[in-house]
Amino acid sequence: MRVLLCEDVSSLGWLGDVVEVSTGYARNYLLPKGLAIVPTEANLKVLAKEKAKRAEQRKVAEERLAEVAAAVEGAEAVVAAKANEQGVLFGSVGPREIAANLREQGFEVADDVVKLAEHIKEVGTHSVSLKFAKELTATVSVVVVAKQDEEAKAGEA
Repeated sequence: MRVLLCEDVSSLGWLGDVVEVSTGYARNYLLPKGLAIVPTEANLKVLAKEKAKRAEQRKVAEERLAEVAAAVEGAEAVVAAKANEQGVLFGSVGPREIAANLREQGFEVADDVVKLAEHIKEVGTHSVSLKFAKELTATVSVVVVAKQDEEAKAGEA
């Protein structure tokens, strides 16, 4: 079934696109939620201006993401975490901690941009990929250091 998208639908298309979808998907999800309508000439004309406006907004957003990716490329994030003497962390370092450290340095990085195969569980330097868009990525270096326990320092003094 052919439908005209009234909103951007992830992994399907942008506003104003005419796409082919299964009849069930159109009737049970897209049409009732107002995400798509039947593609008539009148409907195409109504959405033409909005489509052009959204395309321009996407272009500006992509340029901005490209600038952020270029700026953060090669950056180094230092994250402190509790670890034992062998350098194994008691917890783990995940995307949230890495993104928070990069934001503290002034980079505009959301938590969901940081892509890890699995959380970091050892002290050391790790290479982490940031995926801003489908083909827009950057690589940062994450240095995990053992956090000094405040109580241990007080006991030694």
